[in-house]
Amino acid sequence: MAGVSSCMKYSMFIFNFLFWVCGCIILGVSIWLRVSKSAQADFQIDSTLFSGIDLLIAVGAIIMVLGFLGCCGAMKESQCMLLLFFIGLLAILLLQIVAGILGAVYKSQIEQALDSTMKVNLDALKGSSQSDKDFQTAFHNFEIQYKCCGLENGKSDWGGNSIGCACDKADEATDVCKNNLYTKSCKDVMIDFLKNNMIIVMGVAFGLAFVEVLGLVFSMSLYCQIQRK
Repeated sequence: MAGVSSCMKYSMFIFNFLFWVCGCIILGVSIWLRVSKSAQADFQIDSTLFSGIDLLIAVGAIIMVLGFLGCCGAMKESQCMLLLFFIGLLAILLLQIVAGILGAVYKSQIEQALDSTMKVNLDALKGSSQSDKDFQTAFHNFEIQYKCCGLENGKSDWGGNSIGCACDKADEATDVCKNNLYTKSCKDVMIDFLKNNMIIVMGVAFGLAFVEVLGLVFSMSLYCQIQRK
């Protein structure tokens, strides 16, 4: 009977240990951002971003569990743990593929949903309720940070609210500011950001897929070696 390759075994352990560490970091930072008021103030995180942070908490927890299964499965030569790791990683990879396909197929519906969300936010910029005022304050901080004005049509998006689009003092004498108002719409800034970072996003997606396929190969190879032992 052939034995288990030590190289494969320890490569699997190191791979999953790093995987587990990444999960710990994601989970720890996400929980810190979710519960720490000072962190939320420092990073300008409001309640609209909590759903994204909750998703990161779930992702971090799943990565931690998979990393633990992979590490223990490799060191203990446990077929059960390795198989659970393989199934979990395969499920994540398939979900990524499905998400990419659905994103391409339902691109128009996604754009319509974004337009609807933008319309709701436009209404909030012109509103007078407390929740509208909270959103207006947060959005104006976004305008100052990214040097933009309004969501689509500049100052008119704010209606009669005076807070909108006013330039920060440091920007008053620059090209991004005219008549004490930022000249570029925030929608254009967001589109430019997405275009400029699309290559990075695609690179990260392909990188994750490569790492996941590598994990699948390692785990199944080790599983088969243990079975033949």
